[in-house]
Amino acid sequence: MKICEMFRSIQGEGMMIGAVTYFIRSVGCNLSCEWCDTAYSRDGGKEISVREIIGCVKNEKNICITGGEPLLQDDIYELMDALLKAKKKIVLETNGSVDISNVPVSKDLMISMDIKCPSSGMNDKMIFSNIRYLKATDQLKFIIADGSDLDYAISFINSNEIKCTVIFSPVGGMDLEPLTEEAIERGLDVRVLPQLHKMIWGNKRAV
Repeated sequence: MKICEMFRSIQGEGMMIGAVTYFIRSVGCNLSCEWCDTAYSRDGGKEISVREIIGCVKNEKNICITGGEPLLQDDIYELMDALLKAKKKIVLETNGSVDISNVPVSKDLMISMDIKCPSSGMNDKMIFSNIRYLKATDQLKFIIADGSDLDYAISFINSNEIKCTVIFSPVGGMDLEPLTEEAIERGLDVRVLPQLHKMIWGNKRAV
C-alpha cells in the first residue's frame, strides 16, 4: 500500500472522539474538496506492505484507516481483514464517492462515511446507494460551511433511510456555536461535533 503517514494520536472526530488511536493515512484521493485539510496526502508517501503495517500496530487497540481515500488502495481489503484477524477496532474513513459494498461487515469495524455538501464542490461525486450498506454502528458525516450546506444536509437525511448516527461538523472543525444553535432550533436528530485535534494542536500535522 502507498502510505502517507502512520502515527498515534487521539481520534479528533466522530463517535470515537478523544480515544487514543493509531492512524494509517493512505496516499491519493479521487476528490478535490474546496476546504480539504489533508491535501498533502494526495501524492508522495512510500510503499509499505500489509505485513509491515500489521507489525507496526501490534500493540495498538484502535486503528483509523484514513486518507486521502483509502478505498482506492489495491491492498485495502487485505489490510482490513488482517487488522480484524488481529482483533483491532477499526474506523474506516471514506469520502462517499467510492463503493463500500465490499467493506467487511464486523462489529469491530466502523465505517465513517462523508456526504459532501455543495461548498465542497464535490457533492455531485457521491454514490448515494452507499447509504444502504451503513450499519447502525457506523457514522455518516456532513461538513457544513454555510446555510446552503445545512439545508442540503437536512434535506438529505429527511429523504433517506439512515440507520446510523449522523454527525454535523463545521468547516474547520472549531466554530461550533452557529451550527449548534441551528441544530437546537430545528430539533435535528444529529450530533454536532468539533475536530478535537485542531482545538488541541491547531492545524499542525501529527508527524
